[in-house]
Amino acid sequence: MGFKDSAMAMGDFSPNWRESWVNYALTARDAVGAGGLYMRSDDKSKTRTLAEVNYTRLVTRWNLPHAQANVWFFAGAGAIQGNDFSGSKLAWAPGLQVDYETTRVYLAATGRLYRASGLNHDFASVRAGFSFYEVDYDEIQPWFIVEARRMRGLSDKTEVTPMLRLIHNRYFVELGVSNSKQARANFMYIF
Repeated sequence: MGFKDSAMAMGDFSPNWRESWVNYALTARDAVGAGGLYMRSDDKSKTRTLAEVNYTRLVTRWNLPHAQANVWFFAGAGAIQGNDFSGSKLAWAPGLQVDYETTRVYLAATGRLYRASGLNHDFASVRAGFSFYEVDYDEIQPWFIVEARRMRGLSDKTEVTPMLRLIHNRYFVELGVSNSKQARANFMYIF
């Protein structure tokens, strides 16, 4: 989420995972929004689509002399559909993220539960990266990021994706290819 009264758009796109979100920051710590998620199993036999409304909360932030650390809580509720059951089910999706960053190092761990009647697609990821060099606030900064992620019930393996990230003051873009040879693109933009 961005600063108070800002809007943010985000996306994460690959063949097995596509999500897009928009939210509005009500305060410096709270945002509400809506999003959509498409998930596909590794063997392409199962698909899920989820449309949800969500809430994001900055639980705590530590502003250190040359770093920042955060704990984020997010929760969503909406309708999930799949190609192996009829109709839609009410889904709940609470999650937590912990991150730490300096102008040169980034670390994050995220967990999110995607639950509905008879469905359990819990998701976990860890990220680590470094910037190639420091820049001024108004310059684009290149980073190298590696993410490992896994989802219960749709994948029996861990997806690892090295990515090039470009950050500017209101956006970032990430591009990479996973160990499953799937292209991946992520973005975030604050209005």
